[in-house]
Amino acid sequence: MTWTGKELLALGFPSGPALGLALSLTGPAEEELGEAGVARLLRELLADPAAHQDHPHFGPVARALVAELERPRYTVRAEPAPYRIWGEGLEEGPLEQMRNAVSLPVAVQGALMPDAHQGYGLPIGGVLATENSVIPYGVGVDIACRMKLSVFDLPPIALQDRNDRLVEILLRETVFGAGASRSRPAAHPVLDADWKVTPVTARVSDRARAQLGTSGSGNHFVEWGVLTLAEPELGLPAGEYLALLSHSGSRGAGALIANHYSRLAMDRHPELPPALRRLAWLDLDTAEGQEYWAAMNLMGEYAAANHAVIHRKIHRALGAELLEGVENHHNFAWKERHGERELIVHRKGATPAGPGVLGVIPGSMASPGFVVRGRGREESLQSASHGAGRVMSRTAAKAKYEWSEITPLLRERSVQLLAAGIDENPFVYKDIHQVMAAQADLVEIIARFDPRIVRMADAGEPPED
Repeated sequence: MTWTGKELLALGFPSGPALGLALSLTGPAEEELGEAGVARLLRELLADPAAHQDHPHFGPVARALVAELERPRYTVRAEPAPYRIWGEGLEEGPLEQMRNAVSLPVAVQGALMPDAHQGYGLPIGGVLATENSVIPYGVGVDIACRMKLSVFDLPPIALQDRNDRLVEILLRETVFGAGASRSRPAAHPVLDADWKVTPVTARVSDRARAQLGTSGSGNHFVEWGVLTLAEPELGLPAGEYLALLSHSGSRGAGALIANHYSRLAMDRHPELPPALRRLAWLDLDTAEGQEYWAAMNLMGEYAAANHAVIHRKIHRALGAELLEGVENHHNFAWKERHGERELIVHRKGATPAGPGVLGVIPGSMASPGFVVRGRGREESLQSASHGAGRVMSRTAAKAKYEWSEITPLLRERSVQLLAAGIDENPFVYKDIHQVMAAQADLVEIIARFDPRIVRMADAGEPPED
């Protein structure tokens, strides 16, 4: 007879490699053993595959069954880890991803920010605390993506009086785009760090050197704007100031590190069902976990250096006094104590908001961002949103909008756009004021930043965010 997959499944074979091997080997075996002999042997094999691993006909099937029996199984936890949601009307995509995240056996607590939208693994705007483990996709592909704000001793009128000069500085001193690098590598102490701390960081060190002081694509930007302090803050009197705001991360080096360790984590957890594959973790008491942790922290230093170089070059070209600055990561994992436990807190597209901690939450190219002070809310794992959050995909944005629809709004908001893709236009983002209102219990607004001269990657650049 010719055995079918349906018949083998009815006999008790699991779907998978063993089934495929059995289908290919039953025909040749029947020529020697006969139909009844093969049927009897298959039942014996299913009952005790280990005893048949050297069988001349079905040894490969037996070995595949043994491997299947030894494969780790994913066990659904009795109750998900506790988590809270901020904001209303979030789409099902990020909600499902958050439910998946808190179902992990290593999960301890979670939170979802009001700017949440779907990502890979942990949603963007997702916060997850785990015990003794780190999830590469819980950090994200752009490791240590961050914000940096510099405040100068110039009034906002400089945006008009020195407009040509400010535009020239942005165009000359910034470099944008996937794979973009500087013609002359910048100098910074981060390049003297131990880039051989892992084999992967050693491999990406040359790329990191070439890209130091550059910005990515997607939602990365460098922009001039007006910082408004309603009351004395940041060590400055109340008033309006010329300020510079940048957003980018660890560039190509960070992406290569993220992809390497994400694949490694998934290989270490074949038991995870497809919906949870990108939530695979590395235990921190393993060599792989320690490698990723070291590489991630080096990328944190590198991303900070990236912004430092950008702001240093622009500061020197501007020739004004630097008064103050604020900066923070929002794609990272931190070791933190919450209650009596040391936890690994992943903030993927979320801003640290511990008691008194300063951070920057941007809006869009035509809406304000805010300097905030954290309130230390434990239910959010001392976190807040990292921006306004998208309301549609890049593909949908490109299909829906033309610049002719966007230009009137930019003109109304006094925004001079030097470069950007249509998928970053203001209409693809949530209302930042609603987002900030939804997290008023997480952060206190202490200053407002209104963009005026904006540079992003040219249209057509693939996103790095």
